[in-house]
Amino acid sequence: MNNDRNVVVSGGVSTTGLLGIAFIVLKLTGYINWSWWWVLAPFWMPFVILIAGVIITFILLGIVSLFE
Repeated sequence: MNNDRNVVVSGGVSTTGLLGIAFIVLKLTGYINWSWWWVLAPFWMPFVILIAGVIITFILLGIVSLFE
């Protein structure tokens, strides 16, 4: 019996995650004097961009449907 399995495991920290961790370390060690909103931006900004893209898509679909 052949029990060989091709298992692909994907994991790890993304680029934005590494950037966020770096910003947090820099903030806590005093190297940057940014607001916490900007320090944590790599974690929340992709969601804001996604939501903005969805809203713009719905607006454009609404405009296109007006001209049909």
